[in-house]
Amino acid sequence: MTDMKRIHSGRLRGIGYDARARQLRVELDDGTVLLYDHVGDEIWRRLSSSGSAWSYYRDNIEEEFAAKRISGGSTAAESKQNPLDDLWQKP
Repeated sequence: MTDMKRIHSGRLRGIGYDARARQLRVELDDGTVLLYDHVGDEIWRRLSSSGSAWSYYRDNIEEEFAAKRISGGSTAAESKQNPLDDLWQKP
């Protein structure tokens, strides 16, 4: 994997690309790291040079490629308690 490029666009905080493996690595602002397989060089070039990388990512990568979570972040489904439970607790 090539070095991660630091980026501050929307929720994106870092992006990296391995041309040989055709893998894109994306780091989000909550620490989640996602890996996308079968990403071509042109997609990487456009993402890394985009003036609005977050929009490009959402429209052309997040919607078109399946992600594998590598690390970080948590979702309500993964936590022991649903964050909305506090709203429904009786006094």
